Amino acid sequence: MVARIMVQERFCEQCSQRHNCQDLYQKLGNSGGPSIVSKVVVAFIVPLLVFIICLAAFERILAEMINAERLRTALVFVLALSVTFLVILVVKVIGRRFGKPQ
Repeated sequence: MVARIMVQERFCEQCSQRHNCQDLYQKLGNSGGPSIVSKVVVAFIVPLLVFIICLAAFERILAEMINAERLRTALVFVLALSVTFLVILVVKVIGRRFGKPQ
């Protein structure tokens, strides 16, 4: 760790833009912006949870109706994927309609 810092300091000493570079990184570090946690949750975690919940629900529902395991597995996968895409579409429509204009 110490060797890495020393190599970096030597590199910065030889750089003609070292003062501009340091100012830029300080400005970027202090810049404030809106939190993107909610967008990350909606974009990644919600579809994953919807897919897993739909897999379990459709498996339980179709277990009594379809005896062929391969057919049931394929049908459960397609149904869960369809519901997940539908949820993603609804979230996009809601986000565009009620989101902040950019």
